[in-house]
Amino acid sequence: MVENQIKKRGIRNKTVLEAMGRVPRHLFIEKKHWSHAYNDSPVPIECSQTISQPYMVALMTELADPAADKSVLEIGTGSGYQTAILAEVFGKVFTVERHRILAEHAKQILTEMGYYNINYKIDDGSDGWGEKAPFDAVIVSAAAPVVPDSLVRQLRKTGKMVIPVGSHFQQTLQLVQKRGDSFISKAICGCVFVPLIGKQGWEE
Repeated sequence: MVENQIKKRGIRNKTVLEAMGRVPRHLFIEKKHWSHAYNDSPVPIECSQTISQPYMVALMTELADPAADKSVLEIGTGSGYQTAILAEVFGKVFTVERHRILAEHAKQILTEMGYYNINYKIDDGSDGWGEKAPFDAVIVSAAAPVVPDSLVRQLRKTGKMVIPVGSHFQQTLQLVQKRGDSFISKAICGCVFVPLIGKQGWEE
C-alpha cells in the first residue's frame, strides 16, 4: 500500500510514510470488508460514512505539516483511521464527531491500540472545538460548501487547514494557510467526500 499507492504518487514526508506503514487499516473497518482494506479506495462504515482512501489520508496529513510539538484538530473522527495516523505524527490530537456510535467505537479501538494523545468530542464538527483552540493544523474529513470561518479562527496565526470544498458530489481539496487574521487558499486536487453537516456546513 505505502510503496505502490502513496510513495509513487508523490508523498515524501518520512514520518507520514512510516505512520501509514505502522497503522493497520483493516482494524478500522468491518471484517466483511477486510479484503478491500488496503485497496486504493474508500471503504463504507456505519452511519453512511466512509474511511478515506489511503492516499488521501496521507496527502491530507502531509499537507497539514505535522510535527511532534504541534496540535491538530480533526473534524470527523469517523472510523478513527485518520485519527490514528494523526496521533502518530502530531503531539496532540483533538477530534470531533457528530455520530455517537462512530465516536465511541473509534475511541475504543484507538485506546486499545495505545493512543493516549487523543482528545474526543461528540458535537457539531463544523463549529470546531473553540475551548481547545488555537491549533497548529485542522483536517476536515467531510466536504463543506465554503471554508468555515469558525475553523479558520481556531487556527494559530501561521496554521494550516486541509479541507474539501464544493458541492455534495464533487469537491476540490483546499490547503488553507492562516496569515494573521486572514487566510489564503490553494487548490490541491479534485476529490469526493461525504458532506460536512452542521451550522458551518450543509443542512442535514
